[in-house]
Amino acid sequence: MDRPRYIWPEGKRSAACFSVDVDAEAPYLWAHRAGLPPHLGQLEQRHFGPREGIWRILDMLDRVGIKGSFYVPSVVAELHPELLPALCERGHEIGLHGHLHELVAEITDDQFQLALDRSLDVFKAQTGMVPCGFRSPAWEMTPAMITALKSRGLRYDSSLMGYDHPYEIGGLVQVPVQWQIDDAIYFKFQGGGADRWPPEPARAVEAGWRDEFEAGRDFGQLFTITVHPWVSGRAQRVAMLERVLTHIAVQDDVWFATASRIAEWHLTANAGRFVVETGLDTLAARLDQGARA
Repeated sequence: MDRPRYIWPEGKRSAACFSVDVDAEAPYLWAHRAGLPPHLGQLEQRHFGPREGIWRILDMLDRVGIKGSFYVPSVVAELHPELLPALCERGHEIGLHGHLHELVAEITDDQFQLALDRSLDVFKAQTGMVPCGFRSPAWEMTPAMITALKSRGLRYDSSLMGYDHPYEIGGLVQVPVQWQIDDAIYFKFQGGGADRWPPEPARAVEAGWRDEFEAGRDFGQLFTITVHPWVSGRAQRVAMLERVLTHIAVQDDVWFATASRIAEWHLTANAGRFVVETGLDTLAARLDQGARA
């Protein structure tokens, strides 16, 4: 059976998006929300992101000549009030990423909505702008979260992986991600005996990412790289990112765009195509039928 191809602007073969999750201290604060231990090691690793890593990444993007999508927990924006204005001034997209990087499995729907509203208030207060996009911490979503995003006027989410190009799920545009091109699974190393393996060399990851990019072009893939400044703001990783992004940016058959532009394109040129529902009710019914069989 012939599979429909995704339509990209100007006959482009595929697309690419550079995204940044500016987690900084937020996941650590969430993990220790009952009270912080008197330890500095992991916090200082994470502080490297807003102190150094993000600025190295921004300078690298200026050299390559592309704009990125930066998803920032609102507690990070509160702790580093220079951050959101600087991202806007340099022409990048800013998007929501929770307040304390709340993990979906550990919060209620009401708690999610409180964090979402607080984030919207912080972003508007610091920039005068209301973001149009959301990315869930740890890339998990629920139908209730989708409903909450739509009710507040957000136009897209970037947390799921049901296609490797944009689609709609539960009535909301999805700009998909992919674990294979997320830096944390290769480079994240916290120390203290908690890690199961050492970080990968940047050159090895670079080769894998370039292979995925080239192979994905044949399928019209959206190549969404995701990095974290406290992880990939380190020297050899910034250099690796510059090589990968430069290689992609010079391809004349690839559209490089922010997630918000990609979501807008989907609604303009692909509305009504690649539409799915969450499917949880259907699957639950199947389970119930199986249990009664």
